[in-house]
Amino acid sequence: MKLTWDKVHDIAIALEDAHPDADNVNLRFTDLHKWICQLEDFADDPLKSNEKILEAIQLAWIDERE
Repeated sequence: MKLTWDKVHDIAIALEDAHPDADNVNLRFTDLHKWICQLEDFADDPLKSNEKILEAIQLAWIDERE
């Protein structure tokens, strides 16, 4: 399955798998963006993200970990 910016929950799961020890609460959006774009299944335009999308992904990642 290819990951795109609208697949917030799927991206959060992939991030947890790729970075299980990361501090996902105090994460800079620049790092979050880079990690998302580096995911093996990520297949979207990196320029299509924005703060709202990154915040939603971060919150889903925090929920996924809990």
